[in-house]
Parts: sequence; structure tokens; C-alpha cells
Amino acid sequence: MPVTDEAIEKIKAMIVDGELRPGQRLPKEAVLAERLGLSRNSLREAVKALSLIRVLDVRQGDGTYVTSLEPGLLLDALGFVVDFHQDDSVLDFLDVRGILEPAAAARAARAMSREDVTALKGVLDSLPKEPSLDELIANDLEFHRRVASGAGNPVLCSLIEGVSAPTARARIWRGLTEEGAVERTRDQHRAIWAAIADGNAELARSWMTVHVAGVEQWLRTTLTASGFAP
Repeated sequence: MPVTDEAIEKIKAMIVDGELRPGQRLPKEAVLAERLGLSRNSLREAVKALSLIRVLDVRQGDGTYVTSLEPGLLLDALGFVVDFHQDDSVLDFLDVRGILEPAAAARAARAMSREDVTALKGVLDSLPKEPSLDELIANDLEFHRRVASGAGNPVLCSLIEGVSAPTARARIWRGLTEEGAVERTRDQHRAIWAAIADGNAELARSWMTVHVAGVEQWLRTTLTASGFAP
């Protein structure tokens, strides 16, 4: 089990066992990390994930609290994964992305103007060295939008934008819980850009295939490991 998922499970167990109740403040980070046998970084990532799905409420300058969600929701901290199980059509959207986006990347390598290639590089360069999750997802969406637009086919671009949005939650959860996901995303984006900049259509297609397939494979593996395989 990934370290962040283990941290999430331990916090969830405290809620389920009644050690942490709705509205209760969590112990200080150093104390809780030692108690659970976790690194402070793993604990921090788990708190970030649980706050995203509204199990925890991080109050700047005050502390972190369990929210007042209904008990049934509090019993499952992996809310996103449950959502994927209940509506696993996200896998279908990822499958369609895997068909359309490599083709768009190949077309972009042939059709993108030098100005657009430079602007695409600017999108990558605008991402901070240690981005927040919101910054990473926004940058990811903008990068893919520009590649699709660069293919020169507005219908293809519209189709890609339509299937991209429903996969955002999977990409968020991966960014939160998979070790090295942020750096891997950054490296793959740069490889796709370099292939487009070189006008190498087949290399751009290959890198985009690897990039999109990585999210799909991660989600299938996560669902299987969680007992929610579709």
C-alpha cells in the first residue's frame, strides 16, 4: 500500500473507532505522526487528501478538524475511490483520451506554429518547482488544451476537452497519493513538448500515449487494490 494511502487508512481508523469525532481537532502534526508511526510528510499529504474530500477541515492558524459529515461518509475516507466504483465511466473517458490525445499530439507536431510551440513551453515553465495540487491540475489541463488546439482541428479539440474534464478527479487523487506522480507528470509533459517542438509526430504520439495510459493504469490498479475493481 502506498505510504499516503496507509496514512489515510490510519486516520480513517481513528475516526471509525471514535478516537476522532466530528468537529474534533486533530492532535498536533508532530504528535500525531509519532503516534501513528508516520513521517510528517506522509501525514501532511494524507491530511491534504482528506481535506480535499471534506473529511478534514484545515483551518489556517487554528488547526485541523474532523468535519461534521454524516457518519456514513465519515466511515470511508477514500471517497474519491468510492465515487469511481459507483460510476466507473471515468475509465471509459480515460480510454477515449488514450485514443484521441495521441493523435492530437502527432497532428500538433506537424501543424503547430513556432509561436504556439513557444507558448506551450511557457505553460510548462510557469509551473512552480513545488506546485500546489490546484496549480498542477490547472497547468495540466492548460497544457493538454493547447496541444489539442495545436492539432488544428476544432472538432478534435472540442472532443478532447469534453472527455478531459470528467477525468480530473482521477488525476487529482493520483497527484495526492502516488509517490512521484507530480514529477512524472512534469517530465512527460516536457517530453511531449520536445517531440512537438522537433516536429516528430510519432514520438509525440508515443509520449502522449504513455502519459494518458499512466493515469488509466494507476486508477485500475487502485480500484483493484481497494476491492473496487469494475
